[in-house]
Amino acid sequence: MFTPMRESIIGKTIERGIVDFNVIDFRDYTENKHHNVDDVIYGGGQGMLLMPQPIYSAMEHVESEAGDRGHVILLDPAGRTFNQAVAEELAQEDHLTFIAGHYEGYDERIRDLVTDEISLGDYVLTGGELGAMVVIDATVRLLNDALGDQMSAVDDSFSTGLLEYPQYTRPADFEGKKVPDVLLSGHHANIAKWRKKEALRRTYLRRPDLLENYAFTPEERRLLAELKTEEGK
Repeated sequence: MFTPMRESIIGKTIERGIVDFNVIDFRDYTENKHHNVDDVIYGGGQGMLLMPQPIYSAMEHVESEAGDRGHVILLDPAGRTFNQAVAEELAQEDHLTFIAGHYEGYDERIRDLVTDEISLGDYVLTGGELGAMVVIDATVRLLNDALGDQMSAVDDSFSTGLLEYPQYTRPADFEGKKVPDVLLSGHHANIAKWRKKEALRRTYLRRPDLLENYAFTPEERRLLAELKTEEGK
């Protein structure tokens, strides 16, 4: 399932030695002859739980190979919701270890190994593998030299607290749909002002919740007032 981690930007960061990426199958660390990693739930209930022993043994392997467990992340619906701010926080860590569960859930004692619990949102996946890959992708691209142009990450949606402004490329006129004149003017100050206003507009119209705790500059407050008048809202 983790094949995509060897492709695209992440693949290039691995090739350049920016990131080292390893997958450990905790089934390899079971101590029962059937290599089971889950069992029935004490007290009754639907489904099966991941047993603590395979996870603990796999973590011992991580510690022996890497020298430490690192910042251990459990992918779990009870965790804090993942967003850009969390990705920026994780990008400061030297070593991340993800526990990606499956089945019904975890034996509660597994949480004793954990530094952090993260959820992608209020929905359920069949396992934590996809969630782990999402967190890894969002985090790795923030590392120094991971992107060709480091400002690409800075300007991304959510990095500034706003959605990203509209962008255009050639042709300047496609079937009557024209690029805004200001972007063709070469006037960098006007372009910057337009981009700021359009980022505010897009956020105001599509994700107004992001503006509730946003720290506006005086210019941004003025631009927001202008666009509210323009939008008639």
